[in-house]
This record gives sequence, C-alpha cells and structure tokens, in this order.
Amino acid sequence: MKNPRLSWQIQSDRENVLQTAYEIRVADTPANLHRKDDLIWNSGKVESNQSADVVYSGPALTSMQRVYWQVRIWDNRNKATEWSEPAYWEMGLLKPTDWKASWITSSMTEDTTISEPCPYFRKEFSLTKKVKSARIYVTSKGLYQLFLNGKKVSPDLFAPGWTSYNKRLQYQTYDVTSLLEKKNAMGTILGDGWYRGYLTWDRKRNTYGDKLAVLLQLQINYMDGTSETMTTDNTWKEKSGPILSSDIYDGETYDARLKMPGWDKPDFDDSQWNKVSELPDGKDILVAQDGVPVRAADEIKPIKLFKTPKGETVFDLGQNMVGWVRLKVQGYKGDKVILKFAEVLDKDGNFYTANLRKAKATDTYILSGKGVEVYEPHFTFHGFRFVKVEGFPGTPDLNSITGIVIHSDMKPTGNFVCSDSLLNQLQHNIQWGQRGNFLDVPTDCPQRDERLGWTGDAQVFSMTAAFNFNVAAFYTKWLRDLAADQQSNGIVPHVIPDVLHGAGGSAAWADASVIVPWSVYLTYGDKRILEEQYPGMKSWVEYMHGRAGKKNLWLGDAHFGDWLAFATNQSDYPGATTDKDLIATAYYFYSTSLLSKIAGIIGNENDAEQYKKLAGEIRKAFNAEFVTPNGRLESNTQTAYVLALAFHLLPEDKVSKAANYLADDVRKFGHLTTGFVGTPLLCQTLSDNGYPDLAFMLLMNKKYPSWLYPVTQGATTIWERWDGQKPDGTFQDVGMNSFNHYAYGAIGEWMYSYVGGIRIDPKQPGYKHFFLAPHVGGGLSYATTTFQSLYGSVESDWKIQDDNFIYTVTIPANTTATVILPGANSEQLTLNSLPLKSEMKKVVTQQPDGVSMELGSGQYRFHYPYENAKKK
Repeated sequence: MKNPRLSWQIQSDRENVLQTAYEIRVADTPANLHRKDDLIWNSGKVESNQSADVVYSGPALTSMQRVYWQVRIWDNRNKATEWSEPAYWEMGLLKPTDWKASWITSSMTEDTTISEPCPYFRKEFSLTKKVKSARIYVTSKGLYQLFLNGKKVSPDLFAPGWTSYNKRLQYQTYDVTSLLEKKNAMGTILGDGWYRGYLTWDRKRNTYGDKLAVLLQLQINYMDGTSETMTTDNTWKEKSGPILSSDIYDGETYDARLKMPGWDKPDFDDSQWNKVSELPDGKDILVAQDGVPVRAADEIKPIKLFKTPKGETVFDLGQNMVGWVRLKVQGYKGDKVILKFAEVLDKDGNFYTANLRKAKATDTYILSGKGVEVYEPHFTFHGFRFVKVEGFPGTPDLNSITGIVIHSDMKPTGNFVCSDSLLNQLQHNIQWGQRGNFLDVPTDCPQRDERLGWTGDAQVFSMTAAFNFNVAAFYTKWLRDLAADQQSNGIVPHVIPDVLHGAGGSAAWADASVIVPWSVYLTYGDKRILEEQYPGMKSWVEYMHGRAGKKNLWLGDAHFGDWLAFATNQSDYPGATTDKDLIATAYYFYSTSLLSKIAGIIGNENDAEQYKKLAGEIRKAFNAEFVTPNGRLESNTQTAYVLALAFHLLPEDKVSKAANYLADDVRKFGHLTTGFVGTPLLCQTLSDNGYPDLAFMLLMNKKYPSWLYPVTQGATTIWERWDGQKPDGTFQDVGMNSFNHYAYGAIGEWMYSYVGGIRIDPKQPGYKHFFLAPHVGGGLSYATTTFQSLYGSVESDWKIQDDNFIYTVTIPANTTATVILPGANSEQLTLNSLPLKSEMKKVVTQQPDGVSMELGSGQYRFHYPYENAKKK
C-alpha cells in the first residue's frame, strides 16, 4: 500500500483512560524525528480518539524508501504522553519498471507430466565497498528457498505463497545486510508446489504453467552513498541436485548421495553446471506480500513407538498436526528410509491411509552413509498424527523423528478455558484445526488430494478464526485472490485460488465474498477491506438478484446445501435435509442486508437504500414461499429455523413460534441435526431466542452427533464428519473423511462470545466498544476467556464459588465496555471487595436478569451472591 496505516496501543494503570488527540511525525532517520525542519510529515495535533488504522497522509514515498515514525497522544485529562519509541516501515517496489531482474529458468529438458528433480540456481559476486544496507526482492513460479553464503535467508516456507498466480504473484523482501561478505554466493532451490505440481483429486499438473522460474533483485546501498543492483540474468548457473522429486500431495524423495556441499557458498566449483535460460515474462502482476508467511511454529516429540498387528513400525506423535518430521538416522550409503503419514489407525490398530485417496504422502530419504544424518523435506507437507517408518537401519527410538508443525505465522489472540476438561480439549481441537488448515490459504483439509481454499468452510469459520488468531492480513490476502478469481458475471468460485475451472456460485460458499470481509471489519474495524472488496460483494449480490428474478426467490440452481447434515436410515426420517432453495434465498437475503449496511459504512448512501429495499422484498418473498402462517418452515429442520431466525428473516409475530419449533426439534432428537450451514449458528440462535439450556445441552452432548463425540474418541482436531470414526472403530465413507477439517469448529465463536462473554459491538467495531456478558450453563463452574484486541487485552473471567459469582474483567485503554452481570442485584454487588461507590452506582442499571453498567478502561473484580448456584 502506498498509504500504510499506523496503529498504537495505550498503556496506563489508571481507569477510564481515553485518547482525545494524537500527533504523528515521520522522518527518514530516527535522529531527524527530533528536527522539525527535517520531518517528512507531521500530522499536527489531531483531535480524535482513533488509535488504530490511521492512514499515513504525508508526501508520496518512493520505492524501497524506509521511514521512521513516532506518535504521542493526549488523554481525557488533557495530559500529553511522551513520544513513543521510533518504529519504521519500508516501501516495496512500487512499479513494474522498478524490477531490473530477468526471470530465469532451467535450460534442461524436463518431463513436466511427472515430478522432476528440483533445480538449484547459483551466482557468485564480490563487493569492494562497505555495505550500509541490502535488500533482496524475490519471487518465483513454483516455490523457492533462498540462500546467501550458506545460510537460509529467511525462515519463511512455501514462498511466494499460493495466489491466483496468473493474476497476482507475491514477492518477498528480505534484509540481508548482515549476511553479505567480500565474496558472496546466492543460491535458490525451486519446487513444483501449487504452481505446477499435482492439484485436486484429478491430479492435474501444470495448472499455472510448466516452467519453474525465479526472479531476484539484490539492492545494495553503500556507506559512501552509492548503490548497486544485482539481478537474476543469464550469467546464473543451474543444476539438479539431491531432491529427486517434491510434491505437496505425494511427498519428497531426497538422495543424500547427491548432496553438493558448498553449492550456496563462494568458491564452489560450478564448472559442470549449466547456464540458465531467461524467460521473457513480465512483472506487471507482481505485488508485495499481503499475508503472513508460513513458518515452522512448533516441534512435537513422539509419545509412543510401537508395532501394529500387521508388524508395521509406527510413531504416535499424540497430536494430529500439519507439517513433516525431522528424521535422524545413521546407516550405510544407499540405505533407503521411507516415511508414510496417517491421521488415524484402523479398528485393529493398523496404519490407515485410505482416506488420503490418491495422495501418496510419502517422504523417502536415501542415506549418504556419512555419520548421523538429519533430513527435513523442502516443498511438501502432510496432515498426520502417525508416522510409519520402513527401511530404518538399526532400531529406531523416540528420538529418531521430531514433528515439525507449520502454518501461517498468525499471532494467537484468543483463548477459552473452563471447568470442563472435554470442552477444553474441544477448544484445543478447534485451534489446532485452524493451525493445520490456515496454510497460506484457508484449506478444507491438509492431508488428502485436495487441500483447497473452499469458500464455504472459510465463511462459516471466519469469526471463530478471528477470535483464535490475528487473521487480518491472512484474510486480506485471500480476499484479494477471491476478487481476482471472481467471474465477470459475479459468480464466486467454490475454491480460492480457483483451480476447479470456474465452478462456483453456491449459496453460503460464494457468500464468503460478503461475509468474510464483514467478519474482518467487525473484529478489526477495518473499513478499507470493505471498500476494497465492495465491487465484488455487489457483483455477487447482483448475480443472485439476476438468478432470483422478479419473484426474489432463488430457486432451482445447484448448491451444496447444508453440507454433511445428520442423516439416518430410518424410513420415517431419512435425514435432516433442508431445501436448497430455502438456503439459497436465505443467504440471498443475508448478503443483500449486509451489502446495504456496508454501503452505508463506506458512504454509498444510494446503494445502501437500494439494497435495503431489495432485502425487504426478499424477506417478503421468503415468508410467502417457505413459512406457514403459524411460523413453521417448509423444511422442518434445525438448519431451516436457524437461518430464518439468525438472519432475521421472520416477521416479529412469527419469531417466537419458529423458535419454539426449533426448540421442539432439538428436544425431540436430543442432538443437533445440522451440517456446515446450520451448525455455526445453532447454539447462538437458541441462546438469542430464550433456549440457552438447549444450547448448552447440545454443547455438552458426548454422543454422536455432537462436538464432544470426536473428543471422546480421542480426536485432537475437528473432524469433517460428525461420525468420521464410529464407536466400533470403523470409518465413514473413505472418499471424504478428513480428521482435520475446521468447519464444525465454528462453535468456538459461541464459546467465546456467549459462555465466555466477549462480544463485539457492530456499531463500534474492532473492540472500540464491546460487551462483557458471560452466560452460565452446562454445569460449568468457571470460564476464563481472553482476546488480544488492537487496543490491548480483553479479559472475561467468571467463576461460581461458595454460591457466589466472582467476575473479573479487563478493558483496554481507549475503549469502553458494557458489562452485564448475570443474576446480580446491585444492592449486593461489591467491586474490588468494596461496596459500589456513589459514582459507580450512576452507571449501574438493574435489569430483571442482572445488572448492566458502562465502564471505561481498567481491571474490575465483581462479587455477589448467585442464586442459580444453589439450584445446581
């Protein structure tokens, strides 16, 4: 972005701290920040409480320019702070003409119908001047790893990331100042990756092209004020090496006998290497990296090594994870160790890979025979808990492998812990499901021959995702690819990036184009993402409008519907099948309603009014077509009622009737019957309509189908199906049975916002104002919920102890919160162990079901008798 946004947090021990003004100053060096005449920009004192996403409004900056900035603020006591410590940002290459490098590729003959050996590229150069700073700008067609003087330039993995490669290709920028010497060597390895490796269950190759290539530019600034640019060109050399094949689905084969020691260092003999070829490809689609990089985030040691009934040697890492294993082995030259990966064991305790379908998920290491050897693959990842080893020389032990956990390097922001150990494991499973599937794009699953950015999964999970981790940059990057791949008629593909040849347009899936930006806006107050994505949102709603026609009913088109909803073999109840036309029309209404709100937020009042009117017409049509006069829905399913109630489709006089039908259905079954569409909204809808006891009943249910059933079966991530593994140890349909599929983990939003009580205020998004309103149920005696907002830590910690309710909250500076104390009487309430002071009583409102109050920043501890505790 040419106009980056600046944010800061205010730290204070005092209560009720608000910012009333700020001043920002920007300079080209830290020292010049203190010299008024040398500033690039000074905002002056701006009367505002905004401390997040303040847009830089100074003079236009140039490519590769680094600037430093500081901020100071005034609080609501008119006290100015000191200037903050200097921070900086750096501009990327802003124009295609800033790229002086040429694309280079292998000159060797390749068979691109199969996985070929990975090409290695290298170039040596010398420096005679003292270096002040140095940056590498680099991207590739395929995946790359980059080395300078024998050291990996960055911990980033799977760079340049997966985008709609023919429309948007990211480049990365690395500071390599400390790595440069007088004599230098640059080297890079390329892998097929998503660019030309196998993709989808059809095992299609060369989706984006059949030639791997790298583009690299090294910009060196010297102490004497001069600069030099070194680039990829036809003077580079290349050769294949020890990586015989590498594919995301199939794994990697590495022959250590072919290692080339020192290939990425100076003075290496490359006389037998080939000259590279240049590609005439342009640079007009290159963009600076939008999202967060993929990195190794954790290491896991096996908890068990055992022989299966079939005699297989298997490691159990105790956690279904995504990444690979680091192999430690010693043997003879030519020994071959084969590693295979699986999520589960079958009912007999044997290694089970049938659910991986055509993905081979196999890493092969051929030993060099030179002492203890350590190996990790380069351009593949696996979804697994169990590792089968074949051909291991000698006897392996628990130190022979280590699990390397990888995912997009999102910062953890939220957590939920309560008095029930199974719920805590569910929370663990939700977070690990997100870790494993947020690997540059929000994939559906990480293990089989799929791993695609399904829009429906991302849509239903978007708010839970934003509680668990900071997904602002992650979603921003993915949504730009959604916009790039959206068709001219408004259809949003089923998967982003689109590798299914344009297939798309399904309700609830394509609505990710509207709902995911809305989730980002609510969580981070990011108005820019609404502005940026608005054309695509409008285009999708207009597509639905065209399909619905004058009747405003979206009928007859193909949709996924309530994917994987509960099904039985009972003749009187074959399954909870919700009419796809009902779902489609409901989402047509919901996205149109959101579009009207979004238009108003970004200042498009004409569109806001137009789509508000259209939403009203859709609502009338929905009720006429799908709702009886008594509030019963044409599809008498939990999902149908949930959509009608959660999306506010029903007239006021039918809300309680429909809610009662929903409650009756839940009571009748004693469990949920919802699929991907209904499940995320089920508990919240029951709670909002006066049936929190049923919501807690569903949450605490341990029998199939439920959230806790997989937990009782030993799950460590969220399953794709409610009964992926049945009580007798057998499995669901082998054609579609992932044990790491985050969509049903969308219950996390309700756990955070209802049980934990941390709830966003849509009128002041980004936690500028929010609600702290916990709800007790399910036999829980405590719940501790935290969220790291842009303003600081939000905490909601409640417990029932000796028939008393003790509630501790933390509200960050420059925010306010409405705190609601369930079952409280203001006359019996104490704050920080003292009776309420008179000024506090002024903000307290006694309500039939408790006490509410408006509070500023600070930490507060409330204590009062809790009558409901005596009824347990």
